[in-house]
Amino acid sequence: MNYAASYLTDLQQLLGRLDSVAIDRAVDALREARDRDRRVFVTGNGGSAAIASQMVVDIGKGASLDRPKRFKIITLTDQIPWITALANDISYDVVFLEQLKNFAEPGDVLIGMSCSGTSKNVVLAQEWARKNGLRTIGLGKDTPTPLRAASDIYVPIPSTHYGRLEDSFFIVTHILCYAFIDNPKF
Repeated sequence: MNYAASYLTDLQQLLGRLDSVAIDRAVDALREARDRDRRVFVTGNGGSAAIASQMVVDIGKGASLDRPKRFKIITLTDQIPWITALANDISYDVVFLEQLKNFAEPGDVLIGMSCSGTSKNVVLAQEWARKNGLRTIGLGKDTPTPLRAASDIYVPIPSTHYGRLEDSFFIVTHILCYAFIDNPKF
């Protein structure tokens, strides 16, 4: 079996089809948020939640330390007691939305990641954010989805394979981070 070679070939082809213009628009939205002292919130479930946490580490530390302007970036996926209280007492569908209602202000940015593009908790947060003056960035599959419809900037991933979708999320979020880490004056 030559599974590794096949997987890597498929991933390389997928990465070559990513929308660099949409990714650059997302970089610009993050730069604008940083320069205007706005917050950036990140959401996702499962593997996307882990990627959200890693993105916050990379931008919060790597793109902020020893810089004149620092990012105010927060993941809504790591507040386990709050998430479980909301899920238990209300619904898992609102675990990100209710956190946003406490902190978000017009001009902030919300990044939502969902392989399916239909994760109700991500979509509800994205829809609320957009209606309340936040800039919304979505990462998901390359088909019409509720997440795509609720995103001002959408990075479509042309795949239905969850592993390669998550691989692409990691790479896109690393591009978003390293645009600032590699360019301190950016």
